Amino acid sequence: MSSVPRFPFARPQAWDPPVEYANLRATNPISRVELWDGSHPWLVVKHKDVISVLTDNRLSKQRNRPGFPEMSAGGKLAAKNKPTFVDMDPPDHMQQRSMVEPLFDAAAVEKLRPHIQKTADTLLDKMIAEGCEKPVDLVEKFALPLPSYIIYGILGVPLEDLEFLTQQNAIRSNGSGTASEASNAANTLLEYIGQLVQKRLQEPKDDLISKLVVEQVKLGHINESDAIQIAFLMLVAGNATMVNMINLGVVSLLQNPDQLAKLIADPTLTSPFVSELCRYHVGSAMATRRVAKVDIELGGHQIKAGEGIIAATQSASRDEDVFSDPEVFDILRFVPKEKGGRGEDWFQGMGFGWGEHRCVAESLARGELEVVFSTLFQRLPNLQLTVPFEKISWSPPTKDVGITELPVTW
Repeated sequence: MSSVPRFPFARPQAWDPPVEYANLRATNPISRVELWDGSHPWLVVKHKDVISVLTDNRLSKQRNRPGFPEMSAGGKLAAKNKPTFVDMDPPDHMQQRSMVEPLFDAAAVEKLRPHIQKTADTLLDKMIAEGCEKPVDLVEKFALPLPSYIIYGILGVPLEDLEFLTQQNAIRSNGSGTASEASNAANTLLEYIGQLVQKRLQEPKDDLISKLVVEQVKLGHINESDAIQIAFLMLVAGNATMVNMINLGVVSLLQNPDQLAKLIADPTLTSPFVSELCRYHVGSAMATRRVAKVDIELGGHQIKAGEGIIAATQSASRDEDVFSDPEVFDILRFVPKEKGGRGEDWFQGMGFGWGEHRCVAESLARGELEVVFSTLFQRLPNLQLTVPFEKISWSPPTKDVGITELPVTW
C-alpha cells in the first residue's frame, strides 16, 4: 500500500479543513489511509457513510480490540487504561452512560442557565475591571475558566479549588507543554478526583460525584476506580473542545462583521449561530473511530473483521449533498426559510457526533455557547483582535482545530 496517503491530513491554513476531504468526497469517499504506526484503516468522508459507520453495532468502539485505529503512541498507551462508557459497546455503554446522562439533559441544563449566565458575567466583570491597556488573552481570562467552572460545579468541586484545577487542566490540554508536564497534570487531576470520591463516600452532597457514589458504588454496580474514571472523563473530555469553540466563535464573528451585527441586533439568532459554529468548526474531528467486529460491506467496499475505520465528521459537516455552500459560514443557515434563512437541519451537523455515542453533554455545551454569545458582544461590542487573523496561535495543522492564545482589546 505504498500509495496510501498519510493521515491525519494537514489543514492548509488557520481553520480551513484539509483539502483532501473535498477531493475524496468527490472521487473516493471510502479509502485507505496510513497512520503513524504503519497501519492502514479505512477513512470515510461522506455524511451518509459516516452515519452508517456510527450506527452500525457490528463496529466496535472498544480501543483495546486489535486493529482499533489510534492516532498516536500516546493514544495507544491510553487505550490500555480502564475504559469509560465512551469506549464501550452495548450494553455496557448505555449502562454506564445512563449514570450521568440525567445531569446533562435539556431540563437539567435549563435549570443551570442562571448559573452559567452568572459565571459569564462575573468573568467579564473582572476582565473589564482589570482594563485593556495591554492586550488581554481571552483564552486565559474567559474561554478557559468558563466551561471549567461550570463542569467543576456539576462535579462538586469546592470553589476554593477552581483556580488550581483550571491551571492543571490548561497544562494537560493546551498542547504547548511537554508530554511529561501534560502527564503530570493529568495525574494531579486524577489524584484530586480520587480524594473527592473518598470525601463523598463519607459525606455525600448534591453533585455528580455524590450521585455516582450513592447510586452506583455503594450499591455495588461499579467500584470506586470506575467512579474516579467517569468523573475524570466528565472533567476533561469536552473541556478543551469547549474552550476552542468559544475562541473559534469569537474569531468567526470578527471575520464576518455583517453576521456579528445581525447577532447583536437579534439575540434570537444565538441558537442557530451556535449550530452553525459547531457544523463549521468540528471541534473534535478525530475521535469518531471504530474497528470491525465481523466482515461488513460499506459503500461497495469489503471491510474485514479487525480493520479500523475513521469516520471523518469534519468532512461530513462540509458535505455538499447535505449543506448548501458548505464552505461558507452562515449564521442564517439553520433559520427557517420563512424567516429569511436557508432552512437547513441543524441536527445534521456533526459537531457532537452521531448515534448512541453522540456527545452526552451536548445540551450543556450548547447552553454554555448560547450564554456566551448572547452576552459577550452585548457587553463588549467593540471587542477586536490585536493580531492579524493569520498570526493567531493556531493548533498544529494535523491536530484538531484550536486556538491556544487570543489577544483582544475593546
